[in-house]
Amino acid sequence: MRWTLKPKPDSNKVEVLQNALQVDPIVATLLLQRGIETYEDAKTFFRPSLDDLHDPYLMKDMDKAVARIEKAMANDENILVYGDYDVDGTTAVALMSSYLKSKYNLVYTYIPNRYDEGYGISYKGINFALENDFSLIIALDCGIKSVDKVAYAKDLGIDFIICDHHRPADTIPEAAAVLDPKREDCNYPYKELCGCGVGFKLIQALALKDGKTAEDLTEYLDLVATAIGADIVPIDGENRVLAYFGLLVINSSPRPGIKAILDQVEKTELTITDVVFVVAPRINAAGRMEHGNFAVRLLTEEDSDLAAKYASEINDYNLERRETDKYITEEALKQIEAHKEQDRMTTVVYHPEWHKGVIGIVASRLTETYYRPTLVFTKSNDKLAASARSVKGFDVYNALEACSEHIEQFGGHKYAAGLTLLEENYEAFKQAFEDEVSKTIDRNLLTPEIKIDSKINLEDITPKFYRILNQFAPFGPNNMTPVFMSENLVDTGYGKCVGEDKTHLRVTVTQPPSKSLVAIGFSMGDKFDLISNKKPFEAVYTIDENEWQGNVSLQLKLRDLK
Repeated sequence: MRWTLKPKPDSNKVEVLQNALQVDPIVATLLLQRGIETYEDAKTFFRPSLDDLHDPYLMKDMDKAVARIEKAMANDENILVYGDYDVDGTTAVALMSSYLKSKYNLVYTYIPNRYDEGYGISYKGINFALENDFSLIIALDCGIKSVDKVAYAKDLGIDFIICDHHRPADTIPEAAAVLDPKREDCNYPYKELCGCGVGFKLIQALALKDGKTAEDLTEYLDLVATAIGADIVPIDGENRVLAYFGLLVINSSPRPGIKAILDQVEKTELTITDVVFVVAPRINAAGRMEHGNFAVRLLTEEDSDLAAKYASEINDYNLERRETDKYITEEALKQIEAHKEQDRMTTVVYHPEWHKGVIGIVASRLTETYYRPTLVFTKSNDKLAASARSVKGFDVYNALEACSEHIEQFGGHKYAAGLTLLEENYEAFKQAFEDEVSKTIDRNLLTPEIKIDSKINLEDITPKFYRILNQFAPFGPNNMTPVFMSENLVDTGYGKCVGEDKTHLRVTVTQPPSKSLVAIGFSMGDKFDLISNKKPFEAVYTIDENEWQGNVSLQLKLRDLK
């Protein structure tokens, strides 16, 4: 592990903010690191308000999108709400379809089949619309690059409204409206919405026409918060407001489908992290193992008994997904060892029988063992399909572009991508990818990095300090859980390895002459020797609460020791 201490903000700025907010210098430092420099900034950060949401009509083409939907409703047109099969897509389809159905009856949904149609807008989906007399398709979380498909639909008399958040290519599809804050000609103030977030802006614009405000739309924010968490978009600006109020809905009055998931896992208070690791994988599992329609059906169901039944089915898909990704990961690790590829710069593995729905998860798992750019291939019809994952700081998309002579097609972004190639090109591609990464990667990036917000002493960790830290939530990209480092720590003699197979480390640490705190390090049992016999050590950690027999106390959640 590389430990990197974030730069300290200007001491004058720390002092000014400290005085303005009446907080200690550590809190002022954490805020400045997050771009919060004034009392007003801090007020917006700590007290999110729906009034801080931007006017949806600032988004390019929003007026056109609203006009086209109003025209469809006035003329009794059938509207097809179309979205990707992942969490962002299915929550967006659930949001848009349930809102439109509250005003209008002729609304239906369509999720492409992951295996048959692949990602995004498909010709099969457009033909379905033609055969079933749909004249308007609202595409969510996809479509920004579907120039040919939107043109094909137009020739058939079918209009598209595109709500996407991916980066556009040079040509924008000729749709009735294209909503995407990342369009270069769009002046919308916040660029980092997820697909469901763009969908929310559209229903916000429609609601404004009816004299309603964002306050009247809070029931949809559980879906938006789920998508924000699952899609790993920055949780700052408008996303912070949407996630904050979405979590309030999830924790107080979630829709029956989300409540049914929460009932299964017996969680009472959910954080964004819980949404990412508890709710999102279950919604995703439908599209991975069976069909994304099952996720939309769960998320739009209003009857709680039916929602419980659907949630149970989806939980079964998730259990199957877990088993599948576990054994494929084991097979992939064996393949790396059999081919003696442990010391390469890349991981590239292939088996024709691996389940296409989980190869992305497997790629992520493999980077936990061999921290390097990773590709997992399987057979898909007459081609090989792969999911790519990268390490922090390395652009895997660029690396794939450099190997494009061996690739049929690819897409994605810096840290995750997908591609297809012909089987006869696999070995040549594998070598070309290894060569390209070897040539371009900074060797430091092959060691995982922990970014440390601040160096503190144990005496700084008080209940008041922890209460303020909690108000930094919801956490996520651009506002991660604060990570601290402390030096000169000593185990008081109670350190031990715990858990069924003694893989976790539990230590009571002290920093003479200060108080002591319990620290827990999951999967860190192998570091016991570092702290034994009262040897001094340094620790990197986050702070959380431990509840034991009704007593709540602060504890350190260890990330690494030296």
